[in-house]
Amino acid sequence: MTRSIKAMLLSAFVFPGAGHFFLKRHICGLVLTSAAIASLYFLISGVAERALQITEKIQRGEVQLDVVAITELISTQPTGTEAQLFDIASAVLIITWLIGIVDSYRVGRIKGKEKVADDQYPNKTNKD
Repeated sequence: MTRSIKAMLLSAFVFPGAGHFFLKRHICGLVLTSAAIASLYFLISGVAERALQITEKIQRGEVQLDVVAITELISTQPTGTEAQLFDIASAVLIITWLIGIVDSYRVGRIKGKEKVADDQYPNKTNKD
């Protein structure tokens, strides 16, 4: 398996930026990983906050301890700016993941071609 395929699979199945770290492109990997972690943090904290609100309603007795009532509360969609922020965070996560996959494959291909050129002409130096 080539390095470009390994990097692409790492970015696809492990986390955005993992392929870049594998290819020793630490700055790109750090940017992609940071963006993904930030959007995941926002999404998870929003879900946890919503779960706490539902739990408080149940404890205060506003909602019956019934599966149908709880399911209704869970399935209601957020509105207004909260919904927009969730959409933005989801889009950032998806776009970051796709960029990580495509760019790690691209960088891996470029590094693979450079390695082949170095292997073919080991004594040639670039004087550009």
